[in-house]
Amino acid sequence: MDLSSVKSKLASAIELLKNEIAKIRTGRASPALVETIVCPAYGGQQMLKIQELATITCPDPQTIVITPYDPSIIGDIKKGIIQANTGLTPILEAEVIRISLPALTAERREEYIKLLHVKLENARIMIRQIRQDILKEVDSKFTAKSISEDDKFRLHDEIQKEIDKTISHIDDIGKEKEAELRQI
Repeated sequence: MDLSSVKSKLASAIELLKNEIAKIRTGRASPALVETIVCPAYGGQQMLKIQELATITCPDPQTIVITPYDPSIIGDIKKGIIQANTGLTPILEAEVIRISLPALTAERREEYIKLLHVKLENARIMIRQIRQDILKEVDSKFTAKSISEDDKFRLHDEIQKEIDKTISHIDDIGKEKEAELRQI
């Protein structure tokens, strides 16, 4: 049983969480709000993410500017943003798409905070599932007499320490994002 494989599984779960909560609007413009939106490019022949079709910048805290690599697909990108039902309103300006983010209302902030808590709980569930799978693996090695009882308990303790660190990290990420959401 290698503890580095446990750490890599936990790290990938943390990365997944970070990607998920980056999509939650905080009232500040971020490329993460639109980069994974899928658009029907080139007449609907291909479904591509906006980050594959354009450059995404944030010239100020309230604006996202999308500059397509191919100006002929600007309408497809706008259509994809509207169809994604993100609440963002794209505006065509020459060869760019500009999205202005309105200030968040108190109700909307609370909705986003609830969504954040759901995503955090899903991450905790994922971590617990990883722990359960790894502990089953350790127990099966003990049953097969590949490891001693002392090794089994030592591994259980080491795995639990890593799980506790990861859960603590998830809590810290959640507190940081919630503070961003509450900031006016």
